[in-house]
Amino acid sequence: MPRALLSVYDKTGIVEFAQQLHELGWELISSGGTATVISAAGIPVVDVAEITGYPAILGHRVVTLHPSIHGALLGDASDPAHVAEMQRLDISPISLAVVNLYPFSSNPSIELIDVGGPAMVRAAAKNHAHVAVVTDPSQYTEVLTALATELGIDAPLRKRLAAQAFAVTAEYDAQVARWFSDETAALPERMSIHLVREDVLRYGENPHQQGARYRIVGNTSWWSTAKKLGGKEMSYLNVLDSEAAWNLVCNFDSPCVAIIKHANPCGMAVAKTIDVAYKNALACDPVSAFGGIVALNRTVNVAVAEQLVDTFTEVVIAPEFTPDALALLELKKNLRIIAAEQPVGGHVHMRSIDGGMLVQDVDVVETPTESWRVVSTTTPTEEQLADAVVAWVACASVSSNAITLVRNGQTVGIGGGQQNRVDAARLACERAGDRAHGAVAASDAFFPFRDGPDLLAHHGVAVIVQPGGSQRDEESIAAANEHGMVMIFTGTRHFRH
Repeated sequence: MPRALLSVYDKTGIVEFAQQLHELGWELISSGGTATVISAAGIPVVDVAEITGYPAILGHRVVTLHPSIHGALLGDASDPAHVAEMQRLDISPISLAVVNLYPFSSNPSIELIDVGGPAMVRAAAKNHAHVAVVTDPSQYTEVLTALATELGIDAPLRKRLAAQAFAVTAEYDAQVARWFSDETAALPERMSIHLVREDVLRYGENPHQQGARYRIVGNTSWWSTAKKLGGKEMSYLNVLDSEAAWNLVCNFDSPCVAIIKHANPCGMAVAKTIDVAYKNALACDPVSAFGGIVALNRTVNVAVAEQLVDTFTEVVIAPEFTPDALALLELKKNLRIIAAEQPVGGHVHMRSIDGGMLVQDVDVVETPTESWRVVSTTTPTEEQLADAVVAWVACASVSSNAITLVRNGQTVGIGGGQQNRVDAARLACERAGDRAHGAVAASDAFFPFRDGPDLLAHHGVAVIVQPGGSQRDEESIAAANEHGMVMIFTGTRHFRH
């Protein structure tokens, strides 16, 4: 009679699985809560304690850690020496191990660090030539179907189950290791990261590249709960740009809209209503908005949807969509419509390099205006300070070197990705045109020379908000005073590459 060991935390479907194993002639071994559940269903089961000769000890920390269990899982049936030794020690082989682990990530604690479970999973997976290991209730049907055939659980299936089992233990160990490292250092000497694929993308950055979206095990993500309500599947760039757009608008409590193209905003606005915010964001650079990603931090209503359908848009993201607005947007068959929850935030930022990763804290953009320093003779009005906040947050989302111009909560000119700050300022002013007059300019880093402030003043910019910290700050301050401009130092740089 073949023997199966059943030891599961997640008992979904375990009674039905055990019943069918019993009907197929298997002897069942179990312990603790699993044994109780199976026995209560009237299914014969042998308690592990009967095999080991030991009860569960140390508050159930030690149950299956015994040669009679691990010898039964690890014995090589093709090795005569193993067979002889097992017979001498009265160890009967276990051919099927059904084990899933404590849910450590749900409530990390010392007591939820599973020891016996991973040990059994690894033992069975190592010996997959003779043992099948099942680590998830979703595998029960496939295993039972195989057992009903003449071949039974064949070698390819055992190997695939073993691969999944090692992935489970690797993921579990990564969760535990990250929990310990999080308690000791933000950037520890070693980082254990396990990724689980959540979505296969249409393609990568270009159509000839493959792409997929993964989640770091142990982390939560708004992508995991986002609902695609319409449109084609997402591509790599759709995800990248959507991430930038959603993170940007969720910085604001007031209605806000951002339009992203190639990971950079080409328009953003804050307004009293979301439809006005969209109109103003689009007006910043309607040419670049073609084929962009639109994020809105309020429910999309018909007033917004009627504007959206007039411009080709790849993705639209919002917390909710009214039924009438959704029906209108769904007429655009290729438009990806996504309902999303707030970003989780707080994770480290990683970027791949040859053979490794660059890791840093996430750049959190804050606007403590009470600690900003007005270094010019002229002081800002309340309206200008409000625009400075919008410009500052927008600028931090633009590739460096970056300059953003804002008037009345609306970006009117954006210059980004330039190798010098003067060109970034020039590009922002050219795109703004006459709208630069009276605008607030934000710079993601300090001005190394006064030529940047001089250029902005020439185009009528009234306020400059920048980190400060250059050796030539006094020259920039002097330029602001000569032109009657306001200059504000934030003390924080926001490079983005």
